[in-house]
Amino acid sequence: MSPKPTVAVLIPVKAFAEAKHRLAPALGAAQRADLARNMAAHVVQSASPLQVAVVCDDREVRDWAVSVGAEVVWRPGTGLNGAVRSGVAHLRDAGYDRVIVAHGDLPLAGPLAPLGDWPGITLVPDRRNDGTNVIALPSDCPFEFSYGKGSFARHLEEAQRLRCSLRVLRDPSLGLDIDLPDDLDELAVMA
Repeated sequence: MSPKPTVAVLIPVKAFAEAKHRLAPALGAAQRADLARNMAAHVVQSASPLQVAVVCDDREVRDWAVSVGAEVVWRPGTGLNGAVRSGVAHLRDAGYDRVIVAHGDLPLAGPLAPLGDWPGITLVPDRRNDGTNVIALPSDCPFEFSYGKGSFARHLEEAQRLRCSLRVLRDPSLGLDIDLPDDLDELAVMA
């Protein structure tokens, strides 16, 4: 009997004070920072019982990650795509077979552990089928992350280029990320 593969969750977290600028029409700066912190804490909780690593470049986020029991992967100046790529490599080198990359702005996220059971790549798009909220993949997969507007289509193409088994999971609880004021309205309806 082969040993059960190990799975970890990687959560990229931007500086709380700089997060969610597009919510400015609906929330003040302190409210946006609190919202970002609370959503990230929820995603950490949703990762239980898996190991959690927070990839960041902000000291406040680093201290927060330590306070919630997450490992810190310190990656200043790499941008989101570079930070995620480096974080996945760090977890691979630490012995994890699979990594679930879950963004920290998923206020309704349910348990993330089941996403680690698929042997290939799992993509979870946002509710608009534009962004990619969660990617689960083998830690040794040479996947090129390409976050930003239209990332879901690029990530689909990347999985197809690699000829990996692919699962697209459209899950309302993982599909709702909070970027725009109308996302707050949707959260109020779904919560």
